[in-house]
Amino acid sequence: MRVLIALGGNAMTAPDGSSSPDDQRAAIAQACGHIAELLADGHEVIITHGNGPQVGNILRKNELAAAELPPVSLDWCGAQTQGTIGFTIVNRLEQELTTRGMRRPVAAVVTRTRVDGDDPAFADPVKPIGTYRDAAHAEQMSRHGQVWKDFGARGWRRVVSSPRPLEILETPTIATLVAAGWVVVAAGGGGIPVVADGSGWNGVEAVIDKDLSAARLAADLDVDRLVIATDVEHAIIDYGTEDEQPIGEITAAQMQRLADAGHFASGSMGPKVEAVVDFAASGRGVGIITALAAVPAAIAGRTGTRVTPAAARGAASS
Repeated sequence: MRVLIALGGNAMTAPDGSSSPDDQRAAIAQACGHIAELLADGHEVIITHGNGPQVGNILRKNELAAAELPPVSLDWCGAQTQGTIGFTIVNRLEQELTTRGMRRPVAAVVTRTRVDGDDPAFADPVKPIGTYRDAAHAEQMSRHGQVWKDFGARGWRRVVSSPRPLEILETPTIATLVAAGWVVVAAGGGGIPVVADGSGWNGVEAVIDKDLSAARLAADLDVDRLVIATDVEHAIIDYGTEDEQPIGEITAAQMQRLADAGHFASGSMGPKVEAVVDFAASGRGVGIITALAAVPAAIAGRTGTRVTPAAARGAASS
């Protein structure tokens, strides 16, 4: 099968959230071990990844240096994390393949994502990024053109626009590499957001949901399985109640009804569900939500939440 795996940014930090370079290298090593298993089983693999904690680190450095250096824009932050995370994945995955006696070329592609300059999200920045700070700090950073929001007792936090991804501009390049046998890392952090200005592309101050970009890329590359790797083995309905149930195999229409009923939080499971529903509803393949360690079993149909285009065996059974 051709499989696209979307790794969460938190999957590349320590279990306690620590994100030192050593913590990130250790977490990426673990992820690459599971990905190498898929390659050993004969699957084609494309990898995307989140970058929330990593961009948060860059933003904090921006804030600490704001009195001397202008902050780096979000499109630059995204490009920096694509480079750092991409080359770390490439290095480690090559090592994992070598230990298994396999030779597969691996490449990371700096990737831009086209968004609509008139997307309503640009007029209503609501996506929180970075850490909570006090009002004085928020005022200082606002002088650099940033938008900060008061979250009450927790403090102030920067908010940015999150437009919908329309196209991964490097899709033809990625497709060429995959067809030639390369394992490709692309669309990191949802891709660097760009808009057309009549003569080319310009980066914009925004962040793109990495799961929605993964779904867009998966559809355009005709993959068989889109896997959203997270920290739980299944999506769950009635989460946190005595009636909670893991979702096994389910149709896109059934999953959408559960989403419409409010079962999935907008800041956590919601975008993952939206991504796999969009992909499965396109009729191209199956969307999967599961834990990273369970990915091989989920692709084989033995676990995970598996969202299909057609009739399912059970809407809420594992």
